[in-house]
Amino acid sequence: MNNSPYKKLAVRLDAVPNGYPATEDGVELKLLEWLFTEEEATLAAELRLTKETPVQIAERIGGDANQIRKLLRGMAKKGLVTAGRTEDGLGFGLMPFAVGIYEMQFARIDQEMAELFEDYYFKNFGKLLNIEPYVHRVVPINENVRVDMEIQPYESATEIVKHMKSWGVVDCLCRIQQEMVGDPCDHPKDVCMVLNEVSGVFDHSPVIRSLTREEALATLKKATNAGLVHSVSNNKEGLWYICNCCTCSCGILRGMKDLGIANVVARSAFVLYVDEDLCMACDDCVEKCQFDALELEFVARVDKVRCVGCGACVTVCPENALTLVRRPDEEIMPIYEDERDWMEARAEIRGIDINRVL
Repeated sequence: MNNSPYKKLAVRLDAVPNGYPATEDGVELKLLEWLFTEEEATLAAELRLTKETPVQIAERIGGDANQIRKLLRGMAKKGLVTAGRTEDGLGFGLMPFAVGIYEMQFARIDQEMAELFEDYYFKNFGKLLNIEPYVHRVVPINENVRVDMEIQPYESATEIVKHMKSWGVVDCLCRIQQEMVGDPCDHPKDVCMVLNEVSGVFDHSPVIRSLTREEALATLKKATNAGLVHSVSNNKEGLWYICNCCTCSCGILRGMKDLGIANVVARSAFVLYVDEDLCMACDDCVEKCQFDALELEFVARVDKVRCVGCGACVTVCPENALTLVRRPDEEIMPIYEDERDWMEARAEIRGIDINRVL
């Protein structure tokens, strides 16, 4: 299988800054074989992250533009490539395995795919999680931040939602996948949010349930009340999703529990503050924290290194003793301006040439 379309595609996906590391037994190739036909894999291995029209792709790699267009449209519907408008018309581009191809399989996943991913997860997926800059960063909602704190739009899940013009929700693939391999959790599935700055994008989608802004904010609140951690891509501009994560199912946060990786997400710009005069040492916040950042010592004590500033604990405090405050400037992790900046930084850390895939 070394010269197969799947091997070529795997190498291509690993050349993307997100990464797609190989395994000794080639389970990553079996996973691609489930996802792509040979014809699809052959074409995907030639794509760039920058969107190109079928005519441009045909001119670059050869082939019939109409045939390439038909194949790419089918691949886009299957969540295998990204599609969008360019100056020259509808363009298509390579999508990272994660976050990207994998998360878009919520309508296709079956038992076989679930088991293939689980196998890959434990064999080599962890290599993707332990690399800075991290794929995800945590964002709280406004209500959990102290009222006198200034919040930038990209620092708050609430503000990110309000800024958009299209909102949608799909079932969380991670919880579906864990349920299929016999390890379900009790968190809600219908909270995986997609966003867009253009109106009406999801109105006619066959797989994404379109939401109003009010419904999107209600979905975000539902995830908050369930104790889920809100995370987005590690950049300011071009945000297109909000993952509502848990350490029991999330493909990234599971890295802490199942793979023993201490840091798998970029923390928010905030950290938990405990008002010791109000704290009754009830233990509710300790049980809610997914990062083991809290312990009781007559009152709740915060480990500021482990705290990611998600605010999940704030919602369960019966005495309103908890709130998020801004970290000192030197403790705030850098947030990249856009996805291109993030990719360049991660490519440098991984020692790869990003120009190969742009």
